[in-house]
Amino acid sequence: MTRVLIVDDDPVQLRLTAEVANRAGFKPLTATGGEQALQILRDDRNIGAMILDLVMPDLDGMAVMDAMRREGLTTPVIVQTANASLETVISAMRNGAADYFVKPVSPERLVISLRNAMKLDALEATIRAERARKTGTFTVSDMIAKAPAMARVISLCAKAAKSTIPVLIEGETGVGKELIARIIQGSGERAGKPFVTVNCGAIPPNLVESVLFGHKKGAFTGAIADQTGKFAEAHNGTIFLDEVGELPLDTQVKLLRVLQEGEIEPVGAARPERVNVRVISATNRRLLNLAKTGEFREDLYYRLNVFPIYTPPLRERLEDVPALVAMFTARFAAEAGKRVLGISPPALDMLMAYDWPGNVRQLENAVYRAIVLSDGAFLETVDFPQIVAQANGRDIAARAIETAPVAAAPTHIDMATARQRIAFEQPAAQDRFLDPSGEVAALAEIERAAIVFAIEHHGGRMSRVARALKIGRSTLYRKLHEYGLAEELINDAA
Repeated sequence: MTRVLIVDDDPVQLRLTAEVANRAGFKPLTATGGEQALQILRDDRNIGAMILDLVMPDLDGMAVMDAMRREGLTTPVIVQTANASLETVISAMRNGAADYFVKPVSPERLVISLRNAMKLDALEATIRAERARKTGTFTVSDMIAKAPAMARVISLCAKAAKSTIPVLIEGETGVGKELIARIIQGSGERAGKPFVTVNCGAIPPNLVESVLFGHKKGAFTGAIADQTGKFAEAHNGTIFLDEVGELPLDTQVKLLRVLQEGEIEPVGAARPERVNVRVISATNRRLLNLAKTGEFREDLYYRLNVFPIYTPPLRERLEDVPALVAMFTARFAAEAGKRVLGISPPALDMLMAYDWPGNVRQLENAVYRAIVLSDGAFLETVDFPQIVAQANGRDIAARAIETAPVAAAPTHIDMATARQRIAFEQPAAQDRFLDPSGEVAALAEIERAAIVFAIEHHGGRMSRVARALKIGRSTLYRKLHEYGLAEELINDAA
């Protein structure tokens, strides 16, 4: 559930806004002043949006936004105030506000503003990550990796970034091994330096040596000019050897010399050249198994596998799926020019239940296809026919597509008939005054159930619960202890 921070010194307005956000499916956090709001934002960088009052006694809204800009806090801000002057609106927008409205605001307007702000935040986060990737400053904050399974990966990245030790990243295809390599480079002293990626499995065997180490003019037929190799391009930076297990055995020998001596020998060169390159390699197969079968040199394996990092597949870090879907949706909706605000709960539940053999890359492609197919404001289950087919079978997927509201043929307005409505039989609800055996429940059980319902209905605000039940607060607390509810409330709060 996305968290929303609401900041207002008026307790009534604070409660009203929090209730609107709660009913819209958000989890509201509240603050009564600017200093408290800033501290919450510093402690939790994953808050989806903030609704900020401009006029507050300790630190006003403009000062809060100034502090956020100085400290690099990028949470989207929606400003609300009683002052409707044009000058105030312009100042708020210049300070980075995503939206602005005057109190009182309708609940519908508030919910739409929250959803738009979060979509904008996801798109801005994607742009920041892409900018960091291109400038060589990609760090942990630019990657969605909040799942517990990724904690060790992030910890190892931080340790690897402090040295130039060779790193071997292992993991299935599509898990994001290149992003892990970029985090190591962007978090260390080589940040901003060249980052050269080489897909070893995509280079023709007869050109591998030339591509990696370069060649001189006339070294072979077609070598009409000197060519700089990938290692020379990565001088003083980092080279990422993706699918390093696909390298031919004769090239592996020369790669071993580069790692041992720090020298490359271009094809046709008279003498070797010194290079200062940090090597990060990756593979979707166990290099140890390849070394045992003779497909990979054992001595090179031990040179590359100095600092191994295993990246878990997406099925082991499903906690990241909602954030990944939100990021992909914002990005692809912007590219396609569609107003897709997010994904429906049933569709997200389906994606969370899928095992994703193609990992993050498959999820990215599935969301892209869904954006193209979608005609609504939210992605629905029917927009993921391939996932439905693989998860439930092709027959169920075909039936789901067939039942979608699409006209089979043109129908003249005079011939149109009323749409058939499917009648659902609601199961008979058990009377609340009867126990499971059908007997009249004891008075204490009925009273306890009424108190539990009132607490849930009023969000745990005991003053409102007592007023609704027409009893005093002391009586309410006595009954909480009497029915064993006080301890449950304490555990829920903890």
